[in-house]
Amino acid sequence: MATFIVRRLIAAVLILLAATFLMYNMVAFSGDPLEDLRGVQTPQTAQLIEARIRLLHLDVPPPLRYFIWLGGIGGCFIGQCDFGMTIQQQPVLNVLLNSMDQTLRLVTIATIVAIILGIVIGITTALRQYSSYDYGVTFISFLFFSLPIFWFAVLLKQFLAIGANDWLQTGAQIDWWVIVVVALVSGLFWMSVLGGDPKRKAITFALGTLAGGLVLGYMSMSGWFLNPRFILFGLDFSLLAIAFLMLSVALIVTAILAGIKNRRSLMIGLGVAVVGIALYYPVNYYLFNPQVVPMNFWILAGLAVVTILVGVGAGWVFGGDNKSVNMKIGGWTAFLVGAIMVVDRHMQLWQAYSQSGYIRGRPIATIGASNPGFSQSSFFVQGVDAFTHLLLPTIALMVISFAGYTRYTRASLLEVLNQDYIRTARAKGLTERTVIVRHAFRNALIPITTIVAFDIAGIIGGAVITERVFGWTGMGSMFINGLNQVDPNPVMAFFLVTGALALLFNMLADIAYAALDPRIRVS
Repeated sequence: MATFIVRRLIAAVLILLAATFLMYNMVAFSGDPLEDLRGVQTPQTAQLIEARIRLLHLDVPPPLRYFIWLGGIGGCFIGQCDFGMTIQQQPVLNVLLNSMDQTLRLVTIATIVAIILGIVIGITTALRQYSSYDYGVTFISFLFFSLPIFWFAVLLKQFLAIGANDWLQTGAQIDWWVIVVVALVSGLFWMSVLGGDPKRKAITFALGTLAGGLVLGYMSMSGWFLNPRFILFGLDFSLLAIAFLMLSVALIVTAILAGIKNRRSLMIGLGVAVVGIALYYPVNYYLFNPQVVPMNFWILAGLAVVTILVGVGAGWVFGGDNKSVNMKIGGWTAFLVGAIMVVDRHMQLWQAYSQSGYIRGRPIATIGASNPGFSQSSFFVQGVDAFTHLLLPTIALMVISFAGYTRYTRASLLEVLNQDYIRTARAKGLTERTVIVRHAFRNALIPITTIVAFDIAGIIGGAVITERVFGWTGMGSMFINGLNQVDPNPVMAFFLVTGALALLFNMLADIAYAALDPRIRVS
């Protein structure tokens, strides 16, 4: 494996050198970086032209100039990175570092959401093959896949931001006919997902319709969209809703990893959830209180690690003969219970945030990555502000990958389910959950790993357009400005990061094959 990794690294470096050489020369030969100065006749024009020639080494032919740029990049190995200067006489490295934070945050969140939703929905459509749910998801996937990203982003700004903000300012009340339509759609959705005989479908449709109508009606009457808390008769029942979510998470995790009939595993999952419920108020009043704990990302990440370790420890102590599975149940349940607490803490601040003087009742942002008015606020207030700015561009980027992940996951799982070893597993009497989770799903992930690796660079490419539409000053803006000004240095910085990420994730995908399928060995 070590030899394989070294070979891949050498090949990646050679590919990156060839690609950067071609890109640098294409940008350098695409126009005249002195055009803006030649069109202005002033006494200082000749001096400005001479200064820019020296700054960008324009007196050197582009093929040779590339090696000057490459020498600066090579200095990174000794801690002296030099990405060159921009036309505005700014160090490209500083511009890159300032813009990478916004772009990578946007791309990372969009990628994670697209992978999770795409794989989950792809699995469910494969298990419900040729059902109305399968046909519906197929239609939506191809619809999303065919949407131009710039056009879809403009639609999001118009309807999901401007329209939603106008609706929130008018009281966020939902018309009765909208509640009826959404309730019927909810019933049809759950009926198509769960399936069964006609009687079971009718019961599922009725329950899904009733639940959807009651929930949406309550959210409209209680003003939940303005203040996302579960308040009834003047009393806050949010803890009950949180407890229901935590217990539901424990049931789902246990059902997937061990099955509900495994009492020990079920007790471990529910026990971790009960501990989370008991710690709800202490966590909110102490750990999440900025006057007690000055929360930041690293402290929150540390708390997440501790939470997972506690859950894993509970699975190990009480796991019995099946410790490995119960440790996974405890760890995943603890992580998701903690995530529910973090999301709830942000929701507690939603009303104060949306009604603040900076927002004035229009919380869904349409431009920029953050609101400067909240730069000195608490960590969770900044989190709410980041969410409102990330919402639209994340959805726009996610649509690029969601359709592909859904279709590839469905096709991959269906192919695996038709293999001989799956029929053998079923013939041995294994439960359907065990066949899907332990045998089929792991092997179905192998082609998905390849798609994810290839998609990383594609999502960053889509971020160029998305950042333009939503006014983010990230790597996309740096790339476009460099092209417009025939400035190779910022363009090459963007290309170097995206190219390196693409090659890195492709190598990681090859390494992940051996972890997903023990039959794969690298000589």
